[in-house]
Amino acid sequence: MSTIVIVESPTKARTIRNYLPKDYQVEASMGHVRDLPQSASEIPAAIKGEKWAQLGVNIEADFEPVYVVPKDKKKIVTQLKEALKNADELILATDEDREGESISWHLYQLLKPKVPTKRMVFHEITQDAIKKALANCRTIDEKLVRAQETRRILDRLVGYTLSPLLWKKIAWGLSAGRVQSVAVRLLVTKERQRRAFREGSYWDLKASLLQEKSPFAAQLVTLGGTKVATGSDFDPATGQITAGRNVVLLNEQQALALQERITGKTWTVMDMEERSVTRKPAPPFTTSTLQQESNRKLRLSARDTMRIAQNLYEQGYITYMRTDSVHLSDQAITAARSCVEQKYGKEYLSPQPRQYTTKSKGAQEAHEAIRPAGSTFRTPQETGLSGREFAVYDLIWKRTVACQMADSRQTQITVQLQVEDAGFRSSGKRIDFPGYLRAYVEGSDDPEAALEDQEVILPALKVGDHPNCTEITTVGHETQPPARYTEASLVKTLESEGIGRPSTYASIIGTIIDKGYAQLVNNALIPTFTAFAVTDLLEKHFPDIVDPGFTSKMEQTLDEIATGEAKWLPYLQQFYLGEKGLETLVREQESKIDGAKARTVELENLDAKVRIGKYGPFIEVENEEGVVTASIPKDLTPADLDPKQVEFLLRQKTTGPDQVGRHPETGEPIYVKIGTYGPYVQLGDKTDENPKPKQASLPKGVTPENVTLEMAVGLLSLPRTLGEHPETGAKIKASLGRFGPYVVHDQGKDGKDYRSLKATDDVLTISLERALELLAEPKKGRSSSSSKSKAALRELGNHPDDDAPVNIYEGPYGLYIKHNKTNVGLPEGETVETMTLTMALELLEAKASTKSTRKTTKSKTTKAKSTTSKTSSSRGKKKEE
Repeated sequence: MSTIVIVESPTKARTIRNYLPKDYQVEASMGHVRDLPQSASEIPAAIKGEKWAQLGVNIEADFEPVYVVPKDKKKIVTQLKEALKNADELILATDEDREGESISWHLYQLLKPKVPTKRMVFHEITQDAIKKALANCRTIDEKLVRAQETRRILDRLVGYTLSPLLWKKIAWGLSAGRVQSVAVRLLVTKERQRRAFREGSYWDLKASLLQEKSPFAAQLVTLGGTKVATGSDFDPATGQITAGRNVVLLNEQQALALQERITGKTWTVMDMEERSVTRKPAPPFTTSTLQQESNRKLRLSARDTMRIAQNLYEQGYITYMRTDSVHLSDQAITAARSCVEQKYGKEYLSPQPRQYTTKSKGAQEAHEAIRPAGSTFRTPQETGLSGREFAVYDLIWKRTVACQMADSRQTQITVQLQVEDAGFRSSGKRIDFPGYLRAYVEGSDDPEAALEDQEVILPALKVGDHPNCTEITTVGHETQPPARYTEASLVKTLESEGIGRPSTYASIIGTIIDKGYAQLVNNALIPTFTAFAVTDLLEKHFPDIVDPGFTSKMEQTLDEIATGEAKWLPYLQQFYLGEKGLETLVREQESKIDGAKARTVELENLDAKVRIGKYGPFIEVENEEGVVTASIPKDLTPADLDPKQVEFLLRQKTTGPDQVGRHPETGEPIYVKIGTYGPYVQLGDKTDENPKPKQASLPKGVTPENVTLEMAVGLLSLPRTLGEHPETGAKIKASLGRFGPYVVHDQGKDGKDYRSLKATDDVLTISLERALELLAEPKKGRSSSSSKSKAALRELGNHPDDDAPVNIYEGPYGLYIKHNKTNVGLPEGETVETMTLTMALELLEAKASTKSTRKTTKSKTTKAKSTTSKTSSSRGKKKEE
């Protein structure tokens, strides 16, 4: 007989097994084992005739959910039941948040154990944490389960009631969601602002000055005592200066005249101000802030960040990754402060341990911030991690350590200068003590480089000084439209508005992209025309569903249900069946919604109508000959669709594509066309004899209006054979690909070697010699930091086994020895000068033995790891419908 412990994944099972008694058997449920029916085939036969069957929730019987075991989980449930037959105790050790509590409850309901059952929770997988959790087991928290169940039912009611309406009125396959639809509306609102935006232009002057051979710069701020206009003075709706602003707006001619007038005149320092500034470190990561910073620094999506963080947690590297709390345990604070003292010295410690408090009223039950696991923090190099797992752990380690470091002390310097009636300002910044910035700068990968970038040193100046002006330049500016949301800024807005839970944001953003409501282009979330149509319909007929305030209040009520302050049943009854409930509203509004109007997107300053069709959006215009339609390319965004674009698309449809000329060799016409995936050139007409005429996409930045015959002929000649490689005799070609222009060394069976072209290279004119130069350069890896070569501080000699060099380098975490791909830090007390080759070889051998042990363990579990990666998506954590 033994104790059965059930967790969610094989990875978590493997890790926790190391810290449990030998007679404990650990099993994985592979995430949720029961859920509401996902398709018609999963609906039990007994209820298929009920009108609420599609919902999977019996709204006539106090919203009783219908739970089913999905096909892919039946075998797992059978295995768990079989394992339980020989057990004398069951411990449910799923995650400590509401979702984890729900999984434990469902397991208990399904397995119906006849042996004593306990609920074990922990926020990190370490020996101490598991030992403590085993000694403090509890029962399943019914309030948490009920709160999660209410959330799940609410999401199902919204999703399965509104989505079929969208299928009928707009297009099949669309979905609505309690949080998803609000997030889509935020994207659409921003795009509407960009569409309404009117550009304004203004000019100013910049001066280069010298004070005792020390250069500094200054910018024009006043003229005749009146402030000179900047971008913030413009009204984005008109492109003009905002009414009531007393500013001087300079155009190019006026700026040039002022430049000429003050050239050669005397400059005088009129005022100087030095102001001390103290900056405090940011709190340790929560789910939301980790997603934001990972997106900004590592360009990872919220979905990828959470997947990686979950792997790190389940392997025992970090604490639980779904949390709203910024609190750190005493153990974590001690560990972080120890890291600071070892890496940076005592002077970099904050005078007193820093403890942070969570402001969010409905903070997740996980009671500690995301941090490295354990009572001592492994440095990123000591973990043996690599790739994206290393990058995310490194981010978490730095943020946690930095929060226990001293404040950064800076001095901001402002110098006011006068020349004639023009006032200039020069701003400087001096970092008196970097403090936590030595370890962590928000939005920057390299703290040391960021420190250098932040510091702006001004020469020693005093009032009355007359610095020399060496150059005055005029600078033109255009105001910019509001920036689109990135994943980071959308997550920040959702959290600040109290919309949804941070643990759901990754799946919500993923759904928005997967369902075609937004495209992710250069890290920006761009809403589609379909998003506009759906948002228009919901705003007009179901305004509460897309109202951030209403959704935030709903979130508060769900939190109150978790604490027992609110009752779940009356809330669901009022929300769905009440006088203004969702079911009532859908019934009343459905007949009022005109499908043709719902599929039409009306855009300001555009006579053409945009409609959502079966195969995507298209424009529709009525003229003397009737109705003309044309498909809208996928890369043409709602904010960028203007009358000029409409005219081009319609002309292509009615009179045929624009012809740029005829091919000099074949005499065939060459056309510029716009297709689903953007503009391209085409050689010849499409006929029965020539069903697939040659086509070539336009390079990035080239518009149809800029295409010349010479350029078109060149593009259609791609790929260009430049010649043969002098060493292999294989062909060298230049062409355009998905990621831009490139050259390739095509060696047939021996493979192809690619290099991207530089900004100064032209794919149409690049020579063989230049291609060979590019191919001779080392291929860049994915990580820019890893491609940078560093100079060794000291060369100790060559390794006796392979004759490879053994050198000492300096990294962000101190001095280390490097041999091939093995790095090992210098022991405490040793310096660059005292280290010998013999000592280094011993350290490298010890490090190699620990790495080989780790590799052996990893190889045994490769298959299970593969299963886990598939499971992470199937777990359905925090699914939002």
